[in-house]
Amino acid sequence: MARTKEFNEEQVLDKAIEIFWHKGYNGTSAQDLVTHLGLSRSSLYDTFGDKQKLFSMALKRYQKQGQDYVKNLLEEAVDIKAALTVIFKQAVLESLEDRITKGCFMVNSSVELAMHDEEIAKIVNDNRQTMQAVFLRAVKKGQEAGQISVQQNARTLARFIFNNYTGIRVLARSGEKDKQVYDDILKALFSLF
Repeated sequence: MARTKEFNEEQVLDKAIEIFWHKGYNGTSAQDLVTHLGLSRSSLYDTFGDKQKLFSMALKRYQKQGQDYVKNLLEEAVDIKAALTVIFKQAVLESLEDRITKGCFMVNSSVELAMHDEEIAKIVNDNRQTMQAVFLRAVKKGQEAGQISVQQNARTLARFIFNNYTGIRVLARSGEKDKQVYDDILKALFSLF
């Protein structure tokens, strides 16, 4: 008779996100995973396979959570520019409050692994395409409502918005804690629409 699992897989994945986000893939040992996740090695490997599979599952979970937050906020927004402001201000707030300068798990994974790992590259590229599409729909909606200037092509502006969103996360990872730096970036960004 098979033993029942005595843990919640989603909670374990959330803990895996934490450790991988903080230490990166290469900086996280098998013992780090066992200790941080509170699982035996056998439970860890029986449930999630190897470290690489666990990392991919954690990154996909992180991706979905981030995409859902942005997508839902923009789809429900009456004022797109105001919703974009909320998204960017939240990213800045997280960056300023981040004591261990962890930045963005997706961006970190892109830099650390995407060039060497096909599966991670696919997750990162899917994330970029999805987020750009989300921003594109929002920009078009904002342009149609007269909230965003039509001087810029919607696709170009969506790509620019995504690049700036990612850039804020890179600044956070580098340890930038000067709020004025972030304020200047947002001021320039929002002046374009």
